Amino acid sequence: MNSARVWSDGPVGDEAADGVLSRLLGGAGPGVADRRIVTGALVCRYCGADRFEVTAWECFCDGCCLPIGVRDGDVRSETTVWELEPSALPEPSPSPAMVRCPAGHDLFQVAAAYTLGTDGDVRRVSVGLRCPADGALSLFVDDARVVPRTT
Repeated sequence: MNSARVWSDGPVGDEAADGVLSRLLGGAGPGVADRRIVTGALVCRYCGADRFEVTAWECFCDGCCLPIGVRDGDVRSETTVWELEPSALPEPSPSPAMVRCPAGHDLFQVAAAYTLGTDGDVRRVSVGLRCPADGALSLFVDDARVVPRTT
C-alpha cells in the first residue's frame, strides 16, 4: 500500500517488540491531567497469535483472522464502544489495501496506547506497528480522539 505513512528503523527479531513499540507510542508529559497507558505487543485473545495483517482500517489476527477492533473500541478489555475521530496527522487511506512495510512484509506486531481522562474513560488512542522481519516501525493510528458510540 503506497501511502504517506512514515516508517523508521528498529531492531530485528521478536524479543524487541515490547520496548520498541512502547517507545514509539510514548507517554504523557508531566502535569498532564489525562493518563496515558501503553500496552506491550498485543496478543489475540482468541488464539494467542501475536502477528497481525493490517488493512487501511483494521488489524486482523494472523492465526484466526478476527479483527482486534481498533476502530470500534474492542482492543480495550471493557465493553467500551467508540468511533475514532482522526487527528490532524495523516490517517490511513480509506482503501482496504493491505499495509506493507518498506521491505514488502505484511505481518506486524501491534501495540496500543490509550489516554484516559480523570473519569477513567478513553479519550485518545494510538496504535503502533512493528515488522519483526526487518524492524520497521510506524504509527497506524496517531492520537485519534475517541467518540463514545451508543449501541
